[in-house]
Amino acid sequence: YQRRVHGRVVTVSQLLSEEKEDFLEEMAELHTELRDEYLSAQKERKYVTLEKARAQKLKIDFKVQPPVRPNFLGVKVFEDYPLEKCIDAIDWNPFFAVWQIRGKYPNRGYPKLFNDQTVGEEAQRLFSEAQTMLKNIVSQKLLTAKGIMAFYPANSVGDDIEIYKDESRTEVLKTLHGLRQQSLKENPDDAYLCLSDFIAPKECGVDYIGLFAVSAGFGCDEMCAKFEADHDDFSSILAKALADRLAEAFAEKLHCEIRKEYWGYDPEESLNAEDMIRQQYRGIRPAPGYPSQPDHNEKEIMWDLAQIEKSTGISLTESFAMVPTAATSAIVFAHPQSKYFAVGKITKDQVVDYAARTQSSVSEVERRLASILAYEPEE
Repeated sequence: YQRRVHGRVVTVSQLLSEEKEDFLEEMAELHTELRDEYLSAQKERKYVTLEKARAQKLKIDFKVQPPVRPNFLGVKVFEDYPLEKCIDAIDWNPFFAVWQIRGKYPNRGYPKLFNDQTVGEEAQRLFSEAQTMLKNIVSQKLLTAKGIMAFYPANSVGDDIEIYKDESRTEVLKTLHGLRQQSLKENPDDAYLCLSDFIAPKECGVDYIGLFAVSAGFGCDEMCAKFEADHDDFSSILAKALADRLAEAFAEKLHCEIRKEYWGYDPEESLNAEDMIRQQYRGIRPAPGYPSQPDHNEKEIMWDLAQIEKSTGISLTESFAMVPTAATSAIVFAHPQSKYFAVGKITKDQVVDYAARTQSSVSEVERRLASILAYEPEE
């Protein structure tokens, strides 16, 4: 919407130009920022009870689109995943964000960033140096990519997900715990989502869940130590940034292979790298500690279940950060109705319930989930 005539002309011209997609993306980001600012300014937010939210959960008909069995159950380890396979899946936009290089519309993102009059030359120079280092990393095997993936039978039990030893479902190996949205929906018919909604309940038969953890950071500390010994801080930061991008690209490639081959629930997928970065694929891969499940402690369940540290060397710190730091992990959901979402703020009734389900104290859960509490905890 444009109030002024000249603004309307500019907007229409942009919508009719080859830069339409970039313009729409920029406008979407602006609107998201404005909406978030507005919502954060609202002192009186409304919430539904946990009971109400559960009654209005997402109800999937698993008979219409039944679960797809993975092509194997159990664990597969990648001791030296080929880094050259990851290069075409690198998302370069976060790389430039590390260096605080951002162009202006219509040259705001990679590769159009290089055309920006203000930062284009600097971006091109940085990119060329990154390409040189990337070639050295691959040819000289300066970094090693290690990872693991696993598939298990599973069922939802309320807001939790039980993971079973085998398809008889007689022995529960681990339980993943979910958090459900409670912020009052503008549309009264909208569902209050929880990750468990995307897994079939026991009465619908066996379903499946996947997980993975990957890192491209093995060898990064050694690289950086040599640079820092030569007082070359730039190359040290560049190496860390590239290791991070390679880890994310590894996750992107592995998730693609899961969808098409290892799990095989979308074998005909034909997405390019940009489509995958835009999450146009079927299914989702959320990670504990992020909006769909803000509790980082759930990583510990993943690590215990698949023996991730023992198999790959990827470890967790006391605060559940991954080491090497150039690493990422995820829980994989296959159902076509699964989607990314943010839990948002939750009320005390859910905190109490979650504490009981995770065998934690209420105060401990309040500490872990402090950023999403809709109330001030008692001291």
